[in-house]
Amino acid sequence: MDPLSQIAAKHRWKIIEDAAQAVNATYRGKHVGALGKMACFSFYPSKNLGGAGDGGLITTDDPEMASRLRAMRDHGSRERYRYEMLGMNSRLDALQAAVLRVKLRHLDEWTLARRLKAERYREIFDEMRLTDRLKLPAAPAHCGHVYNQFTIGCRERDHIREFLRRRGIPTEIYYPLPLHLQPAFAYLGYKPGAFPASEAASREVLSLPIYPELKEEHQVAVVRAIASAYSG
Repeated sequence: MDPLSQIAAKHRWKIIEDAAQAVNATYRGKHVGALGKMACFSFYPSKNLGGAGDGGLITTDDPEMASRLRAMRDHGSRERYRYEMLGMNSRLDALQAAVLRVKLRHLDEWTLARRLKAERYREIFDEMRLTDRLKLPAAPAHCGHVYNQFTIGCRERDHIREFLRRRGIPTEIYYPLPLHLQPAFAYLGYKPGAFPASEAASREVLSLPIYPELKEEHQVAVVRAIASAYSG
């Protein structure tokens, strides 16, 4: 965020954080959601702080922007049946708010549990001598990772995923196709090879099971299966 903020300041741009998977994460002691002009959070059920259905939140320290956003979420209306702008129907319903209010009390505890599970994964990968075969997620000293996913990088990704699938171990790929190769952005004219780092990542990333209640024996089983996939 430091170099991004410098670039933004130079060009007088505003940074909008995509914090959908980063609730409770920190950067240099400051929480995600307070690093840019605005930040967008997701309360989709699979997120670290998830509702019973869909929902989201925008944070900002700009009172004028906050007032405009409140109007935009309610059809562009600050006063009932009087519309100042074109808005949308994006109000978080009371049921979701009630669920999130209860779950929010446990967020710090769940975040710590995820960090401990991630550290245990690293230990098991090291114990099974796999750290030279794949890349593990890392958290710089000045950052607080919340591990919405535990994503490894491996060139044999598709083989390993299929091997785990046959053993009943779920995995996910976030995301199999980079933005510049998505059909929606075809009009920009980018072709394969335009962004080699993004394309390489999309071919190698694999997210393993991680959640606060994950049992250690299940983590061992996951890593042992990966070791077996490598050994053939």
